[in-house]
Amino acid sequence: MAATTPSSLLPKSIPPFFTNPTTLSSTRFPNLSFPTNPTDRQPHSTTRTPTVRPNAKKRNEWLDPFDTGEDPDMEYGSQYSEGKQSEDPRPPENPDNPYGFLKFPMGFMPEVASLGLKIRGDVRRCCCVISGGVYENLLFFPTIQLLKDRYPGVQVDVLSSARGKQTYEMNKNVRWADVIDPDDDFPEPAEYLDLLGLIKNRYYDMILSTKLAGVGHASFLFMSTARERVGYIYPNVNSAGAGLFMSETFTPDRLNLSEGGYHMYHQMTDWLARPGRGVPRQTVPPLKVSMSRKLKDTVAAKYKDAGVEKGKYVVIHGIQSDSKASMQSRGDVDSLLPLHIWAEITKSIRGVKPVYVIPHEKERENVEEIIGYDANIVFITTPGQLAALINDSVGVISTNTAAVQIARAREKPCVALFGSEEKAKLFLPNLEDNNKFIIASSKTGKLVDIDTDAVKNAVQIFEMPLAIA
Repeated sequence: MAATTPSSLLPKSIPPFFTNPTTLSSTRFPNLSFPTNPTDRQPHSTTRTPTVRPNAKKRNEWLDPFDTGEDPDMEYGSQYSEGKQSEDPRPPENPDNPYGFLKFPMGFMPEVASLGLKIRGDVRRCCCVISGGVYENLLFFPTIQLLKDRYPGVQVDVLSSARGKQTYEMNKNVRWADVIDPDDDFPEPAEYLDLLGLIKNRYYDMILSTKLAGVGHASFLFMSTARERVGYIYPNVNSAGAGLFMSETFTPDRLNLSEGGYHMYHQMTDWLARPGRGVPRQTVPPLKVSMSRKLKDTVAAKYKDAGVEKGKYVVIHGIQSDSKASMQSRGDVDSLLPLHIWAEITKSIRGVKPVYVIPHEKERENVEEIIGYDANIVFITTPGQLAALINDSVGVISTNTAAVQIARAREKPCVALFGSEEKAKLFLPNLEDNNKFIIASSKTGKLVDIDTDAVKNAVQIFEMPLAIA
């Protein structure tokens, strides 16, 4: 009985349940093999050719794996779909109204707000998280102006470090500037959650970040509930998972954005200036700064106490110091000169008085000891006061600090001292037709080895008649 088995007791052959055998997992059936030749497949199977869109940036697959981009066959009407968002006039706010009033952005109508926000991509409120100090925040000014040009009526707020916040007294396009150190890897949990609640209560449409984001910072931007979460991510494995929480990411080619110089935010500005329906590509505006009358009067009192008059002095900035108020760039740490080199540069100037800007009061004694007790010294720690001092001067002699960027924004003659010619081209590009700027760079790559005789000859660009010995 055991030796012979009737054929009727053998299991019958089971027809295949799957018409396409390639859907089976090879990991669960390691001994199965399937034909790989396209001619051996089922006759009804066809090979689909993927649609290729030229010049199209790859979508974030973490957000929606089935999102293939905008439908080219979609037809839109003219209402809320083309052109820039409009600044509709509205009645003035009445603070004496006993029932109170709501502060809506320009052109914001709650009844139809979602149409412009979703179809046209309107941005009524924008928050910018800026990493770095004074120099990095100063170079972000053109991006803020680009936001105002691209989205008329947008309200721009800034989150920056304590030093970076001081920069925005020179920017009239910023509504609120709050202090947070984006570079602090271990913030206080209570302050962190309080700031998150503050951001959520402002209902931002877009949040921009210049801090290189990992999954931690990206989740913070995600919890802000902004519709567009745009920022930089790490160019290495630290960016793993960050794209899941952001709607647009930029991968720089370096870990330190500041090393990119003047155009350190070029990826973000290129994305913000992109063309839209009925909107041409925007041009990135140049760097501009503004000062209040109160700020100018405060600085005027300072330089008058130092013994100089308006339009009869040259600003000397970039004295070597360990103070955080030196306003250096994080991309150029070799950007301060010792006092004995400044003494050699300025001792032969005639016709105008050099004003030495010190970032800390402890440097006053060193300046008086090396330069002389009759030296004109001004103690300034904020970029706004530095801009007001430069605005009333004849010109500027400075290393690569915020002073050279402010002098360029105010169109003042400047002699800029750099450690190398490559650094000069990065931080001060497109100076071929600017006869008010002269670049003096070191041949050895170190700023202390700069040729002082070349700097003395360069001082002649100032409008005041100078006599150089």
